[in-house]
Amino acid sequence: MKPSAFLARSIHGRLILGAALAILLALGIAGSGLVWLFQRHIEQREAFSLEAKAKELLPGLHVDAAGKPVAETRPSDGRFWRPASGLYWQASTPAGAIHSRSLWDQSLALPSEVTLGTTGESWHLRHSDGPFRHGLIIIARQIRPDPARAPIIVQFATDDQPLAMLLDEFRLETALALCLLWLVLVLAAVVQIRLGLRPFRRVGAELDRLRRNPAERLSTDHPREIAPLIEAINALADARAADLERARRRAADLAHGLKTPLAALAAQSRRARAEGATQAADAIDRTIAVAQATLEAELARARSAIAREREAPAQADVAQIIEGVVSVVERTDAGGMLAFDIDVPVGLEAPLSPGDLAEILGALIENAAKYARRRIMISGRVEASTVVLRIGDDGLGIDSERFSQALLRGGRLDESGPGHGMGLSIAADLVMATGGMLSLGQPPLGGLSVELRWPMAEGER
Repeated sequence: MKPSAFLARSIHGRLILGAALAILLALGIAGSGLVWLFQRHIEQREAFSLEAKAKELLPGLHVDAAGKPVAETRPSDGRFWRPASGLYWQASTPAGAIHSRSLWDQSLALPSEVTLGTTGESWHLRHSDGPFRHGLIIIARQIRPDPARAPIIVQFATDDQPLAMLLDEFRLETALALCLLWLVLVLAAVVQIRLGLRPFRRVGAELDRLRRNPAERLSTDHPREIAPLIEAINALADARAADLERARRRAADLAHGLKTPLAALAAQSRRARAEGATQAADAIDRTIAVAQATLEAELARARSAIAREREAPAQADVAQIIEGVVSVVERTDAGGMLAFDIDVPVGLEAPLSPGDLAEILGALIENAAKYARRRIMISGRVEASTVVLRIGDDGLGIDSERFSQALLRGGRLDESGPGHGMGLSIAADLVMATGGMLSLGQPPLGGLSVELRWPMAEGER
């Protein structure tokens, strides 16, 4: 599955991705802020250091008669005496300038009036390209030792390369720390999202119980954010239950409503036969038989459509129902000539109502008795959390190519025999309606094998 398709179908994935991106953006902004604050801090510390060195020079500065600056005292730091040492000072007037020996034959560019501002007690910090191809951090200030003469522009500068290296190390360490913090916060977000979505898993489990037992309803002790969803699902379940009840009543009304017309037709057939109209009576009887079979089939399909909607949890004792069905089939002409081989463990239960299972097994065992020669094999097992029932006979069977035809409405395994070919299709409908699956096969002894499978509920496995 493509990542975009996964995110489109997964709330969990979208929430985690959104949290990861939001945390990454927040940490990126925080990291940039930290680097800026650290840079500002180290620049201020360097400026304070330069100001401390400037205090050794300022008391001895004055302007001579020619308007040039004169320094009677010099800063004591030895780096001011080594050429290109990275630590410099300079005092300038319009008539000339003096500077530290570390500048050698170079000089510092004068700041603009806008940058320097008016004469005062504060130093002004700036970055500038300096001599010897070094970038500099420079503090500058105007002083006026003699009000009658021009002011002196005093500048102290230091090489910014060590500070840049220190700033790069801080960026790297901060980035590593923030990456680790990002991982921790994303893991915390994953845990929080899983806890936040846990109520939906509980809703899913309750919906599964509702599917198995329509009388159930979703509980109302859920977080208030999903309370409207719970109410809507419960209202839908109530409406469905009402619709099914109306469908049951209509099916019963249909069955009762057709009994009288069919009985009247049967009376007409008897009257015609009594009057000697045998052919007409036979035609009426065939019509009645077709109508009765069709009616029973459609009523069975109506029952299969509502087989999932029982009002109580459905569990059927397989062995008990098989014994009951076999005892009835054994009394028929075809069943009385057969041996029934039953291999079903005691206590095996299938996840459907006893009435539905009896109807399914009745149709299948009766069909097997019609075509078997000597034996009918019935077995039941639990395989991989699935209840599996098999009904087989030793008759002639059918070709595997005709399996799908046999499960269609009106599909006939034997065109010469009686019936209307609806037993297997009705059984398949009922099995599917109760959450199972029906398939046909060929047992080792020949004939036809019908396999029924129902997955067990989560708590029954």
